[in-house]
Amino acid sequence: MNSQAKSGAAKSSSVTALARLRQGLAARFWHGMTFGTWAKFLLHHRLAVSPTAVHIVAGVTPISLGNSIAALTQRAVYGRRIAAAKVHPPIFIIGHWRTGTTLLHELMVLDERFAFPTSYECMAPNQSLVTARIVTKYFKFLFPNRRPMDNMATGFEHPQEDEFALCNLGVGSPYERMAFPNDTIGDPFLDMKGVSPEELARWKAALTRFLQTITVRADKPIVLKSPPHTARVGLLAEMFPGAKFVHIVRDPFTVFSSTMRLWPSLIDLQALQRPRYDWLEEYVYSSFERMYRAFAEQKDRIPPENFCELRYEDLVRDPVAQMETVYDHLRLGDFELARPTIATYMQLQKDYKTNRHQIAPAARAEISRRWGPFMGQYGYDCEPVAVEATAG
Repeated sequence: MNSQAKSGAAKSSSVTALARLRQGLAARFWHGMTFGTWAKFLLHHRLAVSPTAVHIVAGVTPISLGNSIAALTQRAVYGRRIAAAKVHPPIFIIGHWRTGTTLLHELMVLDERFAFPTSYECMAPNQSLVTARIVTKYFKFLFPNRRPMDNMATGFEHPQEDEFALCNLGVGSPYERMAFPNDTIGDPFLDMKGVSPEELARWKAALTRFLQTITVRADKPIVLKSPPHTARVGLLAEMFPGAKFVHIVRDPFTVFSSTMRLWPSLIDLQALQRPRYDWLEEYVYSSFERMYRAFAEQKDRIPPENFCELRYEDLVRDPVAQMETVYDHLRLGDFELARPTIATYMQLQKDYKTNRHQIAPAARAEISRRWGPFMGQYGYDCEPVAVEATAG
């Protein structure tokens, strides 16, 4: 090997080592748990940590002690203000994973009349009021600047799913699967079926307090985005009278393929155990079915004037017109104040390329068979499904 080749190999090796170091130091969502929540989280999943993830546990544990101190400080300084905060009726963006909920969230929070939970607030919900300014200024390099599943920009101060906050508050969430991918303990919290009354009460109290904490920072209606909320709309409408819901749908073939990529991309960074992924395909099929079964059972509890739907394909084709429709239907205020910012944002995103997806014929047939009623309801074409002939 000549000197130039050796130099190139050495440089490549150093870049790889740096990338591994950066990944090892990268902030996981579990880094925001208090010590008590972290310990219960590990014990709840029977300490099923793989040797390859011991360094994550070793990194999170001492930080969780600091989080506990910060949480006590926040409670002492802001406790009364948080408890007294009156949450404005939220705006919930709902829809299955990979349907465009993130894009819709990004567009809605461009309007400064609304607030939103940031990634840091969802990561450290017990302490964000006392630590956010320091962490987001001096430690932003620890948080990935691009999402692994679609390369969209992200960061401590970007909008984030409140589901992560619920998980970090220790009240149960399907997102526990990111840490323990081979465990199903958090799954009942997708549609809240099988959750005990005590667990449900804790979950409701945690969500309310989290929204009160955001309200202390920004006393405005909060725009929330969490796919699991799609299966909880009746509960949320009951908890927050006057709440508004925007439901977005997308071609299910694309949703399936993209969701199959989503879970491994998140688990590879967040997991505390080595994933098997033997559960993944069936989980994508069944969670979609559970989500929309619960949604169908509950959506009539939302007053029609507080609920609207749109298709992802229409949103990307004419985002300004679609957003105007949402504003008008939900009575969100004068859209003309938001129009220029939304139009500018979409112009800046015009070169963004979505991932291309290919699906095996057998999977396409299974999607059509299992998700067919949804596809028919929202105008998406199913693949022909072969039916075996039976003797007459």
